[in-house]
Amino acid sequence: MRIDNITLSFGNKIVLKNINLEIKPWEFIFFIGYSGSWKTSLIRSLIWDFKPSSGDIILDNNLSLYHSLTEESLLNYRRGIGVIFQDYKLLESKKVYENVAFAMEVCGYSDEIIRKKVPEALEKVWLLIKKEKFIYELSWGEKQRVAIARALVHDPQIIIWDEPTWNLDPETAKEIMDIFLDINSDWKTVIMATHDENIVNRLKKRVVAFENKEVLSDVQNWTYILK
Repeated sequence: MRIDNITLSFGNKIVLKNINLEIKPWEFIFFIGYSGSWKTSLIRSLIWDFKPSSGDIILDNNLSLYHSLTEESLLNYRRGIGVIFQDYKLLESKKVYENVAFAMEVCGYSDEIIRKKVPEALEKVWLLIKKEKFIYELSWGEKQRVAIARALVHDPQIIIWDEPTWNLDPETAKEIMDIFLDINSDWKTVIMATHDENIVNRLKKRVVAFENKEVLSDVQNWTYILK
């Protein structure tokens, strides 16, 4: 996809302006920036959750996200993106299996497909053994893995996560990043917004830094450069 000269605004306040980025299939990319640099707002624009005041998202089929898609094609696009929210948005009163299955039930998948796909997704995040545990019984790291499984269960081509390691200890954060390296090696695009310089410096992927409402830098095989 291509972020084509996007400007994002809240009312009369411009928060990001003239953003141009190309995100190629199967890339692993970090968005970094100080708090208030509006990285999350840009991520929201990628999933049809924050309409730009100008510019557009040009998809790989050359259709524009905000001006060309029909209701059906927009639904298909959104099904092709797995989003992991910072607060996970898990259903605490339901079990691990039920949380992941629910993501498929609301999209109308058959019981047969759900029974096949949910264990596959849980296996990828090493949680199949805990499928009958309630969410409130899990550690923070395990909850994150449930959220990852829920994002993966549709077999999306793009995975987006806002602040993946904000409340994890370093060892658990490393485990989560190892999962995402496996996901990326499975021909999926990974986009992460983060303040965690440890994971950025360890992985040395493409790093896009935001400052003063604009792209400060965009470098491959880079480290955390904000001071």
